[in-house]
Amino acid sequence: MADVDATTIWMRPEGHERSGPGRRPGYSREQITRTAVRIADAEGVEAATMRRIAGELGTGAMSLYRYVPRRDDLFDLMIDLAMSEIELPDGPSGDWRGDLTLLARQTRAAGLRHPWLIALLTSRPTLGPHLLRVHEFALSAFNGTELDIDDITGFVGMLNDYIHSAIRRELGWLEEARRTGLDPERWKRDYMGPYVRQVVESSAFPLFNRSVLDSRTAHLAPEERFRHGLDRILDAIAALIPSLCPR
Repeated sequence: MADVDATTIWMRPEGHERSGPGRRPGYSREQITRTAVRIADAEGVEAATMRRIAGELGTGAMSLYRYVPRRDDLFDLMIDLAMSEIELPDGPSGDWRGDLTLLARQTRAAGLRHPWLIALLTSRPTLGPHLLRVHEFALSAFNGTELDIDDITGFVGMLNDYIHSAIRRELGWLEEARRTGLDPERWKRDYMGPYVRQVVESSAFPLFNRSVLDSRTAHLAPEERFRHGLDRILDAIAALIPSLCPR
């Protein structure tokens, strides 16, 4: 018989504890997970320990292990709860580019609301029901293109890589601003600015100079920069689709 500890949380039905006179109230996976997410949003994922969650719920940590046996299980539940916030239609619209743009913008919003989400999502394999719903929508966006499943999964993976890296970069800027007390514009102007001017004046890196002096995207607001990069990814996919579809 397989060790229950080696079984994903999604294969283990949730047991409901009865409560009655003289007994402590029962809890649920959702209640525990929502508490963990609230703590992680405010203080970072490392703060969301079972002891801390139990303290927020007014119980002992050991009592919660009946519902969520392992920390990995808690991470899976937290990821899936955050993914449940991604609002998508029941099925694709027929406009694959519009559907994937919607998905990308919703994912960015969820990633910024929950700064721990992308780091967890990209560091462990997990397939909760809400993550599967989002993934299925992304795959289904290519219905009607006649692409084979390897190309579809490859394009969705490429898109996800862009979305996740863009969110992580944006979160890094926000964390640096929080740590230093400088907003991104002041950080570029006051902290990095003098050194960048020195590099530009040296003329040692001509393409870097162009990226500083002539680039438009470098000065876009974060959401506009995200959309610009997303459009380039979707342009590349659009250019490849005709050559990959069978004739």
